[in-house]
Amino acid sequence: MIKKLTVFTSTFNRAYCLHQVYDSLCRQTSKDFEWLVIDDGSTDQTRNLVAQWIAEDVIQIIYHYKENGGMHTGHNKAYELIQTEFNVCIDSDDFMPDDAVEIIIKETANLDPQYSGIIGLDATKDRTIIGTKIPDYLTHCKLNELYSKHGVKGDKKLVYRSSITAKYPAYPEFKGEKFVPLDYKCLLIDQDYDLKPVNEILCIVEYQLDGSTLNIFKQYRKNPRGFAVSRQSRILYGSSFQERFKNAVHLVSSFLFVKDRALFKQTGKPILVFLAFPFGLLLNLYVRIKTQS
Repeated sequence: MIKKLTVFTSTFNRAYCLHQVYDSLCRQTSKDFEWLVIDDGSTDQTRNLVAQWIAEDVIQIIYHYKENGGMHTGHNKAYELIQTEFNVCIDSDDFMPDDAVEIIIKETANLDPQYSGIIGLDATKDRTIIGTKIPDYLTHCKLNELYSKHGVKGDKKLVYRSSITAKYPAYPEFKGEKFVPLDYKCLLIDQDYDLKPVNEILCIVEYQLDGSTLNIFKQYRKNPRGFAVSRQSRILYGSSFQERFKNAVHLVSSFLFVKDRALFKQTGKPILVFLAFPFGLLLNLYVRIKTQS
């Protein structure tokens, strides 16, 4: 019997903490899900560990190994493989509260077709909400507008319809780079669909020292084309001049790392990029200073 939800985890050399995800999934009050593990080229004991869990047969697990390409390529592969109606990503250093799947199944039951899915809350281990809650007056929203129009702060957890995540373009993959901001795909979906807000904790977050969040400046410098893709989409779809200008500044900074004029031409906003150039130059210098070894 096909499950309703896929919980997917893209992981690279996280055998030391991956058990947190597994243990939390074993404790779920609803078992109407499968766990898809995308092993992004791990060289530790990840494969053996997951094989052990599959043999335990407590929850349904699908394991897929691929060459290392970065988290966004793990998401690309997951979206290719998912067969369930809905999906949610739980990172390898995070885990789910015991009732998270039950909440997701309840909130997605008979979900209106106008919604691409639901958006819930991230919290720390002591159940402190990351950032702020979603305003109670919102019955529907777009991810980008939560932050730009409604003043919401902090990471939130997205549960998408799998038919929708499958039909939008995959994250682009660039030779020599291993990171594209995941909001790229979310912003594309935002243009056509709303999300249903759910002020419930769906994920417990624990930022690791080797994670993308705590190494953002290094990621920024090592993956300028990946970041440029996100900035271009935000210039195109930004809901305010302030947002578009901010991302033009970041685009200039990315350009100065790769020296590719095509990054500018693809925005269709040459005047905006021109005005942002001095600020982008300063940002580029700042990133270079912050990432000096």
